[in-house]
Amino acid sequence: MSTITEQASQSSFNPVLPLDFNANQPKTIRLYPLSNYTFGTKDGQPEEDPSVLARLKRLEEHYEKHGMRRTCEGILVCHEHNHPHILMLQIANAFFKLPGDYLRPEDEEIDGFKVRLNERLAPVGTQFTGEGVTNEWQIGDTLAQWWRPNFETFMYPFIPAHVTRPKECKKLYFIQLPRSILSVPKNMKLLAVPLFELYDNTARYGPQLSAIPHLLSRYNFEFVDENGQVVAQTPGAGLTDGSRPQVKVLAGGDDVKMEQNGDAASDQTLS
Repeated sequence: MSTITEQASQSSFNPVLPLDFNANQPKTIRLYPLSNYTFGTKDGQPEEDPSVLARLKRLEEHYEKHGMRRTCEGILVCHEHNHPHILMLQIANAFFKLPGDYLRPEDEEIDGFKVRLNERLAPVGTQFTGEGVTNEWQIGDTLAQWWRPNFETFMYPFIPAHVTRPKECKKLYFIQLPRSILSVPKNMKLLAVPLFELYDNTARYGPQLSAIPHLLSRYNFEFVDENGQVVAQTPGAGLTDGSRPQVKVLAGGDDVKMEQNGDAASDQTLS
C-alpha cells in the first residue's frame, strides 16, 4: 500500500529528463484517427482457390510460367485513443490478412500494388461522396520481406541457406492514409487491430502479422486529431480518456460463408 501511495505522490513532481535519445532515427510518422475514415461495403470477392492444396498448385503453375511470384501487402496504420492500430481483413471469421495480393506477371511493382489495393478497398460507383476525400495510396518504406522457399505453406523472413530459387517473395509496405473512403468486400471484415493485440500472438495471427509491432518499433509517432493538431507523441502520455483500445470491426462480414481450410495462423502464412 505504501508503494502505491509513493508512486501516486511522485506523479506530482516533474520527471527527470535524460539527454536526447533520438540519434539515427527514421523520420517521425504522423498517425491519423479512425474518425478520419469512412467505411462501407461492396460486392464480395470469393477466394480464388477452394483449398490450401489448390492454392499451392496454382502457385506451382505460376512459377513454371513466370518465375517467382511477387506479392505486396500494406500495413495501414491509424490510431485510436493515441495507440497505433493496423487495418486488416478477416475472412471466414477466422483468417486474417493485410490488404494487397500477388502482382500480375506484367505489373510494375508499385503501380501494380496500388491496383491490388484498389481492388480490395476502393469504393465503387457513387457509394460515397465528399469534397477533398480521395484514396491516394502513399506507399512508404518496405518494412519486411518474407520468402517462400518451396511449394509449401510456411514463409521465412530470410532465404534459407540451401535455397537458390524461392517460389514467392512477399513485401510489406508502410502506408499512411490522412483521410480516405474504404470499402470492403461483403464476404470479409475490415478490422482495426491495436498493436498490443498483435504482439507475440502468433497463435491467433500467425508469424507475419504478429511481427508488425517489431517492424513499427523503429518509428516515433505523432498522433493527430480530426483537425490535424498533434495531441500526443511517442514516448506517449497514455490514453486520453482511460479507455482501453480493442479490435474494432469497421465494415463487412455481412455474408461470410466460406470453408475453413486450417487455423488462422497457418492460413496467414500461406496468403
